[in-house]
Amino acid sequence: MALGRCCRDFSRAFLSCNLENQRGNENKRSTCWCIMVTVGALISVCWLYIWLVFYSDRDDINTLFFSYLYKHKNYFMVVMSISALLASYCVLLLLFALVQVVLQEKLDLHWIHKVLICFGVLLIVTMISLITLLQRDRWDIVPLSLQYTAPFLQFGAVGAVTLLSWLVFWTFNQIQKKRSKFLIAGLFLILSAFIYLCPLLIHSPCLIDIKEINLTKPDLWGHRGAPMLAPENTMMSFERSATECKVKVFETDVQLSKDRIPFLMHDNKGEFLKRTTNVTQSVSSGNQVDISELQSLNAGKWFIENDPFQTVHLLNKSQRETAETQTIPTLRQLLKLAKRHNISIIFDLYCNGSNDTEDTVKEILNSNISHKLIYWLPPQNREYVKKTSNFTHVYNITETSEMDKQNGTHLNVRHSQLNTDKIRNLRNKGIKVNLHVVNERWMFSLLWCAGASSVTTNNCQVFSKMEQPDWTMAPSVYITLWISVDAASILIMIAVFVYHRKNTSSHQRGGKEESLSSSKSLL
Repeated sequence: MALGRCCRDFSRAFLSCNLENQRGNENKRSTCWCIMVTVGALISVCWLYIWLVFYSDRDDINTLFFSYLYKHKNYFMVVMSISALLASYCVLLLLFALVQVVLQEKLDLHWIHKVLICFGVLLIVTMISLITLLQRDRWDIVPLSLQYTAPFLQFGAVGAVTLLSWLVFWTFNQIQKKRSKFLIAGLFLILSAFIYLCPLLIHSPCLIDIKEINLTKPDLWGHRGAPMLAPENTMMSFERSATECKVKVFETDVQLSKDRIPFLMHDNKGEFLKRTTNVTQSVSSGNQVDISELQSLNAGKWFIENDPFQTVHLLNKSQRETAETQTIPTLRQLLKLAKRHNISIIFDLYCNGSNDTEDTVKEILNSNISHKLIYWLPPQNREYVKKTSNFTHVYNITETSEMDKQNGTHLNVRHSQLNTDKIRNLRNKGIKVNLHVVNERWMFSLLWCAGASSVTTNNCQVFSKMEQPDWTMAPSVYITLWISVDAASILIMIAVFVYHRKNTSSHQRGGKEESLSSSKSLL
């Protein structure tokens, strides 16, 4: 009794900052606040899951913020911290609200909680709107992540609904109105049935028997080299990706300078040199600056000072000193490195002039590198490239019909643009599928199970050490686990219901006997 009174007073004080008993008929208002707290908790937890999934693309998100604010900050982790705090606060609020419900106390939510919940939901809606407006394709990663996490989320949901059954059955046996009983029972049964049967909707490529299927590990393509180990698109980055990660392909970005020399730089709009160099003057495109001016800029100090991937601590003193002296490399420098290590090159070409394709092809041909090592991705002037060289042509998702006409065998797509079934179908047709940009173990494992030929990654130093996907499970084993977990949950629920039923009946009999003895005493 004392413990129950203590819980009641504490939860009432936390929720309403008021220890006085409520008076008057406020059932409707209490129900409204309870729904508000529940919805706030669900929205904040779902948003936190989504932002955790976005962690794979944190570099792109930070780059997007930089393009507007021109300041190096870990914007992604700022949003992550706020989201985690909001989710924790809303879940804690929900737990105290449930305590109030269990103790049959009316829920009186303090105005501060109302404001904070509304502010949190508004903040989440704003972030969702911004992502939809600026990077709509970012959402495709969420259903992809569910293919990896859904089997385990279902087990967790079964556990949660089993724990919740104690509260539901207790409330069911305390309520006298039949209408309310039927409503509670109906809603809980629908929720439980959905959770128990949702494995029928789960489709994961990792639900396979690896003893029967020979899984080949996808090749690694170094995205701008090894940008977690060195400044992106620098010779140090490509060198480390070749020697430490054993990548099969260098992935980079090419632009042409004012004096028509192809150089390596990803950013290509606005103040395109500002993010990764120490430039002081305003330059809007590569064809405004000579290569000598470009190579006089420092392209490494920003990496040491800002630590974009929180990996600088992995570098020793000598490596840090080397990183701090990096400059913007030319395409010719990378071609020499690729030739020495026998590693292929693929690149995006950002055209600022009319002859950019021709000048780039000329630079490659003059380097005397084997044509087999060049994976030509830029769609512009592809016919000219085919006439003048024997490069391997790689197509993007918008060129699939052209690839079929030309009997192409290489496809390069964003990791969320193809589902796992399509990847397997393309592989069965003899088409090699590369997916970009894959930075997290869960996504690499998922695409490994799906049969991807290769992935473009920032995280080559981790993926190179993986010998198998993080998890696989034979379908027969998963079905056995699914049925076992559901059956155990149902048995526990039955036991909980019977316990509460007997407990309520004994209390009712005790009350009747006490009433009868009181009547006899009066007589």
